[in-house]
Amino acid sequence: MPVANTVRGRRLSWRQCLPHALAITGVAALLTALLGSPGAARTGTPAPSLQAWIDATPAGASLDAPAGTYSGPVIISRPIRIDGRGEVTLDGGGSGSVLTVRASGVTLRGLHLTHSGDSHDRIDSAILIEQGSNNVIENNVIDDVLFGVTLQEANENHIVGNRIRSRPVDPADRGDGIRLWYSMGNRIENNDIARMRDITVSNSLRNRFVGNSIRESRRALNLLFSHRTLIENNRLSDNSTGITALNSDGLIIRRNRIMHAVDASGAGVALKESGTTLIHDNEIIHCAIGVLSDSPIHAINRITLIDNRIAHNFTGVSFYGERGGHLILRNRIEHNLWPALVGEGGRADGNEWRGNYWDSYQGFDLDHDGVGDTPYELWAHADQIWIETPMASFFRNSPALELLDFLERLAPFAPPTLLLRDPEPLVRRSTADDRR
Repeated sequence: MPVANTVRGRRLSWRQCLPHALAITGVAALLTALLGSPGAARTGTPAPSLQAWIDATPAGASLDAPAGTYSGPVIISRPIRIDGRGEVTLDGGGSGSVLTVRASGVTLRGLHLTHSGDSHDRIDSAILIEQGSNNVIENNVIDDVLFGVTLQEANENHIVGNRIRSRPVDPADRGDGIRLWYSMGNRIENNDIARMRDITVSNSLRNRFVGNSIRESRRALNLLFSHRTLIENNRLSDNSTGITALNSDGLIIRRNRIMHAVDASGAGVALKESGTTLIHDNEIIHCAIGVLSDSPIHAINRITLIDNRIAHNFTGVSFYGERGGHLILRNRIEHNLWPALVGEGGRADGNEWRGNYWDSYQGFDLDHDGVGDTPYELWAHADQIWIETPMASFFRNSPALELLDFLERLAPFAPPTLLLRDPEPLVRRSTADDRR
C-alpha cells in the first residue's frame, strides 16, 4: 500500500516520517540527505536536504522538521503543510529558486529562506508558485535572494506577514519583492518588504494589497494591465516612486500613507491610461509630485480624488495631456511648493474641483459656513515658464524667478493663464483632517 494512503491527513513529526522515508529512499540515501556527507560535521558542508522529508510527507499531512539548516532547492508537488516555527532555515545554495510550489493547498509557515540564484531570466526566487491556488505563505523570513515571492498563473493565494529583503546591490539589479504574472484574486497582506526592486503586478486582475510596509525600494507598487486592484492601508516610504499604474482600470487606492518619493521622477501616485480609479483618504507627503495623472481616454472613465491630504510635495497635483476627466473633491492641499499643474495652456479646464482646502486661499468666509465667499483660482504668471519648459523648474524659488513672478503679478507682460477654479473652497480644515 502506498505511504500516502496509510498516513493521509495526519500530522507527521520527523520521527514519524523516518520509516516512510526509509522505505522510499533507502537507508544510505536518506542518511546522506539528512545528515550530509560523512565528513559534513567536520568540514561544515553540506547541509542536509529537506527534499527527502517533503517527498516522505503524504498529501494533506503536516511536516514539522527538526530545527536547523537544510539545503535547497526543493520542490513541493502536492498539498502539504510545513511549519518551521522560526527554527528551520532553507538555503538555496545560490542556484535557482529556493523553494518551488507546483501544487494547490500548500502552507509554508515560519521558515527562513535564503540564498537564491541570481538569474533574472529564470526569476530565481525565495518562493516560486507555478499554477497553484489556495496556497498560504505566512510569517516567513526571506533574505539574500533575487526575487522574494513569485506567482505565475497562480490564483487565490494568501501571502501574509512575511519579511522580505533582497541583496545589497543597486536597486535596478535586485529582483521584485513580490511578483504576480497572470495571477488573479490573490491577497497580499501585512508583509514587511524593504530594499527590493519593485512589487510588480502584470496582467493580473482583482488582487488585494492590504496593510503592507514597502520601503527603500524603487517602485513600491508597479501595476501593468492589472485591473480592479485594491491597494489599502499600506505604508510606502522612501521609495523612488510610490504607486505606478499603466493601463490598469478600476483601481481603488485608499487609506495609504505614501511618503518621501523625492527622486527626480518620483510621485506618490502616478497613473497613465488608467481610468475609473478612486484615490481616497490617502496621505501623500513629501514627494516630487503628489498625484501625477494623464487624462482618461474616455470621459466616462473619470479619475476621482477625494478626502486626501496632499502636503509638502514639490508639486501637489499634476494632470497632463487633455484638460479633463478628473473629479477632485474635499482634498486638503497644503504646504506644497506648487499646488497644482493642469494640462495644456490655452485649453478650458475640463476637471471638476470642488470643496478642497487650499492653504494659499486668500478669500473670506463672512457667513461662517466654512466655505469661501469667492472661488479659489490658480493662475500661471511667471510659472508658465516651467509649465511649458519643465527643465526650467530647476530654477524655481531662485531670486531671479521670484522677482520675475512678483513683477508679472504686479504688471503682467502677458495675460496669465487660469489653471483651475474651485468654486467652493474650504477655509478651515475638518476635525477629521486635524486628527491625522
